[in-house]
Amino acid sequence: MEAYLKLIEEGLSAYDFGKKPAMLYDPVRYVISLGGKRLRPVLTLMACNLFDDNYKKALSPAMAIEVFNNFTLLHDDIMDNAPLRRGCPTVHEKWDPNTAILSGDVMLIKAYELFLDVELKHIKNLLNKFNSCAAEVCEGQQLDMIFETLPTVPEAEYIEMIRLKTAALLAFSLEAGAIIGGAQEVESNKLYEYGINIGIGFQLKDDLLDVFADAAKFGKQVGGDIISNKKTYLLIKALELAQGATLRELQSWGAKKEFDTAEKVNAVKNIYSDLHIKDICESKMNQYFSNAFSLFDAIAADAERKQPLNQLTSELIEREK
Repeated sequence: MEAYLKLIEEGLSAYDFGKKPAMLYDPVRYVISLGGKRLRPVLTLMACNLFDDNYKKALSPAMAIEVFNNFTLLHDDIMDNAPLRRGCPTVHEKWDPNTAILSGDVMLIKAYELFLDVELKHIKNLLNKFNSCAAEVCEGQQLDMIFETLPTVPEAEYIEMIRLKTAALLAFSLEAGAIIGGAQEVESNKLYEYGINIGIGFQLKDDLLDVFADAAKFGKQVGGDIISNKKTYLLIKALELAQGATLRELQSWGAKKEFDTAEKVNAVKNIYSDLHIKDICESKMNQYFSNAFSLFDAIAADAERKQPLNQLTSELIEREK
């Protein structure tokens, strides 16, 4: 992991995003400098290394994926009117919304520029798959915004939304690395489906942690999704299963404009506990993780090469924040 992360950070720091006008490019360098897990580019390098010792040839597309991911976060922050990203002011707060929009636009252009630095035989395939993935991320974000306006959302539609918004880019990150590493199409397809399953599982894990995490380990407010009435898997299942007075109480908390946050979180958590929502969410989450590991086991690659990726996935599944 350290070698992969070091390569990615050095690559992003050295890359010339542009200089003039500074007000266009300074926000780009700023948002990239905020860091983060760099999970997606790491997965690209790991996937390449499953099939080729020279994983460094996947660095530019790995960086492209990280730049694209940060572009989506920059625009998401504008749509959410979020004041902070990774503990620092968001670009639209530090500069202004118009600058943030334009800087995000140029980040998308730079992502395409980085994709061009691969072997010619892979460019068309990679860009076609990236285009499909990028469109899916936008579709998922739009569905997420639509869901905010609806009283409830069917479970299948929520799963499809997170497949598009969250899992698709993670899956493409793995698929791109495999393609660059020379994997057969059947193997890169398995990695893609593996990524879809762990991506959905990770989002369900996030939904679960937001409500049931240990506050001392979580690093942010537990119950934030409850306070904001966010359509998570837990709320969707609770609205589906609740009846009578329980359903009316849950709907009442969702409709209130003024409330004590601790009281609301405790009340909704009690409803979740009565309906066994935690167990239901864990079961669904583990179903996707189980599917992922079955797909991963079937990939025709050396067991020793597979171990780091398997270990990383296991650590992410077991995380408490």
